[in-house]
Amino acid sequence: MGYVTARGGEKAIRNAEALFRLLVPRASRRAVKAVEEGLPYLLDRLMGEGGLWDPSLAAEVLWETGGDLYEAVLRIRAHRATLPRLGDARAQEPHDLLLVRRISSAFRDLPGGQVLGPTLDYSLRLLGRDPDPGTGPAEVEAPRRYLPVRGWLAQRGLLEEPGGGPVEDPGSPTPDLTDQPLLFPAPRPLRLQVLARADTGALLGLGYSAMRAYNAHRHPTVAELGMGYLEVRIPHPLRGGEVTLGRIRAGFAEVVAHGERGYRLGFSASMGWNEVKVIAGAMLDLEMDHPRHPAREEEFVLLHTEPIEASGFALHYKLPHYVTFLSNQLSHWQEVERAEEV
Repeated sequence: MGYVTARGGEKAIRNAEALFRLLVPRASRRAVKAVEEGLPYLLDRLMGEGGLWDPSLAAEVLWETGGDLYEAVLRIRAHRATLPRLGDARAQEPHDLLLVRRISSAFRDLPGGQVLGPTLDYSLRLLGRDPDPGTGPAEVEAPRRYLPVRGWLAQRGLLEEPGGGPVEDPGSPTPDLTDQPLLFPAPRPLRLQVLARADTGALLGLGYSAMRAYNAHRHPTVAELGMGYLEVRIPHPLRGGEVTLGRIRAGFAEVVAHGERGYRLGFSASMGWNEVKVIAGAMLDLEMDHPRHPAREEEFVLLHTEPIEASGFALHYKLPHYVTFLSNQLSHWQEVERAEEV
């Protein structure tokens, strides 16, 4: 790239960071607790894009970066890269999620019913202090598990086979995006991993480009949207069986569209409760097998929704480019002079 070192060296860098710390002081325990309790959805987005579940650490990083989400995601990913890999958790299905919110806009009478859960979807968007409506015990205890809409449709023979790259051998180990490169066409597990860690805004922008029928015509419907808690389970190293390490917030979405031989489903899941992300991700999962539109090109979507790569490339423009800029300028004027001579 032709970078050169900025004048001032380490002293200038230390002074720049000291000035930043005057504006954004280090996080205290009280500040970390306040962020953790008051901004859970923002932390969920940070942890989902950072690929690491640690609410306290995420709250501390978010505070100490002044709320710069891209810088915070970078620090979370950098920290995660230093952690040892202790083992693999057991793969789980959407119906393993302990749901607190579960809705469908495609099917009114889905098995188990609609569960609104914690949401502001049906509230007035007016500023002010609304009175606390209060909550009481439920009249009917919610079921621990729900039959997934996908299974409900499959039982009736209403589903088409999902796309998403080459078919994987069910007995082969699940590929891991953190230790192998992303190649195209991407195996479906890698596609879903990229969507899970992708930048929320980028997914929304590309998904919206397809939703509003830009050079296309696609209007899927949410077959199932679920938010809840997922138990992290690993094989017990000594006595066998499984042991539960804890729970994390997680969510998923499946969108449905009419296909040639039945319904086609797009799926996306992510750590944290981030409904915009999983809906847009499921939309793109559905779109990427149908080229001739930016949101339908798998390589375009998966590479350009990566927050660290995208923000890093944009922000690297701030670094000194004196040599390359000057050389481009000289080349431009040389071309102008040659054109004038001709």
